[in-house]
This record gives sequence, structure tokens and C-alpha cells, in this order.
Amino acid sequence: MGTEILVDRATPIDAGFMAALHAHCFAKAWDEAAMAQFIAGLDTLCLIASVVDNAVASPAGLLIARKAADEAELLTLGVAPSCRRMGLGRSLLHTAMAALRATGTKQLFLEVEEGNGAAVALYRCGRGRPQARLLRARGGRRDVQPCPLRPPCR
Repeated sequence: MGTEILVDRATPIDAGFMAALHAHCFAKAWDEAAMAQFIAGLDTLCLIASVVDNAVASPAGLLIARKAADEAELLTLGVAPSCRRMGLGRSLLHTAMAALRATGTKQLFLEVEEGNGAAVALYRCGRGRPQARLLRARGGRRDVQPCPLRPPCR
């Protein structure tokens, strides 16, 4: 039997966990206050992915996206190092895409740092999955590229 993954919207009580996980995933981490602001934002989608084992859900991933008109930007997506390559990132991304599409979003903007092979593999897909040109940092500036929201493959 494969790993069961549960993806839910974050609630205010999740801000501390999200900050701790973000610190494990990124050198420039957002603190609990920032996470609380994202969760409270009406234009922000905050998701948490959990690994379910013996009916116990252990949170291990997060995604934050911000919507404006018919576009959204993926602000961050992180998975605990011990839970990578289990499908949490893909589940978070597919859930976010479906939720954003349901609210009229047509494009999701994202950026990938050079050398982030896991993110590159997740975002560089075909046949109905997210498609985006990968970003290259140029002189400290990053250009954001669009990702058309198409139904994900299973």
C-alpha cells in the first residue's frame, strides 16, 4: 500500500508549524507572524500536506499562493527533508491548482532557483501538468514566468 497524503487548508493554529517547516526548507525562512498573516489573508491560499500512517496524520509540507484577479503566484512550497520524494510536493501543487482554478485563476506564476533539482522536476512536466519556463537568477533579479493552469495528470 502506498503512502496516504492528506492536504488541507492551513488554519491560524498552523502558523507555528509552518514557520518551523519553512526554516527547515529555506535559508531565508518566514517567521510565525508572517505565516499568520498569510493564513489570514483573503487573497492567499495556504495548504499543509500530511503523511497518514496508522490513522495518524503527520504534517510535513506546505504551500502558499497569493491570488490577484485571474492570476496567482506560488510564494513557497516546501517539504520536510525526511518526507521528500513521497509525493507531498505534487499533492500540494495539484491541490493548489485545483483550488485556484475553481476561483477563476488562469495562470500560476512561479520561480525556481537554479540548482533546485526537485522543484525543477516538479514544475517541468508535460501532458496536462504544470508547464513553466524555469527561472534563472540574473544579477540578483528573477523574472517570473507563467504556468497555465491545466488539469494535472494522475
